[in-house]
Amino acid sequence: MDGMLSQDEINALLNGMSADDSADNETSETPQESNESASDNTPNTDKPEALSDTEKDAVGEISNISMGTAATTLSSLLNQKVNITTPRVEVADWDKLSRKYDRPCVMLQIRYKEGIDGNNVLILKERDVKIITDLMMGGTGNVDDGEELTDLHLSAIGEAMNQMMGSAATSLSSMFNRKIDISPPIANIVETYNEMDETLPQFLNDNFVIVAFKMQIGDLIDSEIMQLYPIDFAKELLTMFSIDQEAQNQHPLNRRQHRSHRQLQHHRQLQHHRQLQYHSSQCQICHSRV
Repeated sequence: MDGMLSQDEINALLNGMSADDSADNETSETPQESNESASDNTPNTDKPEALSDTEKDAVGEISNISMGTAATTLSSLLNQKVNITTPRVEVADWDKLSRKYDRPCVMLQIRYKEGIDGNNVLILKERDVKIITDLMMGGTGNVDDGEELTDLHLSAIGEAMNQMMGSAATSLSSMFNRKIDISPPIANIVETYNEMDETLPQFLNDNFVIVAFKMQIGDLIDSEIMQLYPIDFAKELLTMFSIDQEAQNQHPLNRRQHRSHRQLQHHRQLQHHRQLQYHSSQCQICHSRV
């Protein structure tokens, strides 16, 4: 042998080198691909929450104050004791809501036409709507669970929520020292959560704030009522709330005047609701005599 490689041996050597290069490339690429795969599966912890726990507490406090006034109004309207507890606040989406809330249900869209830019949604259970409607019509609140919701139910609950949320808006006006007013609510029956209805607000396509209250009406309703806020709307409430707090802290005299103004407003509201209750009882007495 003269030490020279034959053509077959050269081909075999070249093929072996190619195989080694391919193996090296695969080995060098595997960690990168593995890292990319791991990166894809790792939750993004750098993304901030829509609302911090402190902000959720503040939203809950604002809602609690306004809904306390709304409960007094509903009590006068239904001639029943109404208790709405401190709310639970969370950020969720449509899918999460669909897993938690019964359906069919009634959604009421409430748009603010002055003082605040935005809207929100109230959700009530079907049976609760029937009972509230029956009480408004002078009934005892005993309803047929098999009865379907009609336009009468939607009209009645729309009027009840208009008065409730109107009182809540008045409470916000006192809190933020600006006039806040709403448009009459628009009521819709939601049969399923599988698809978004075109009549529902577009903010429900994204994450939103859920403010859930436990609501008790006499011994007839022990249920839950929900408010849904767009994230931006909740942020605006928080901004107004912080400005109000800063103004009070900077001016102690204004804080005392502000507190006195709130107490006066609350006193006037109580007087108004007592008058409503008195007129309601008088109407019932006249009706019973007839």
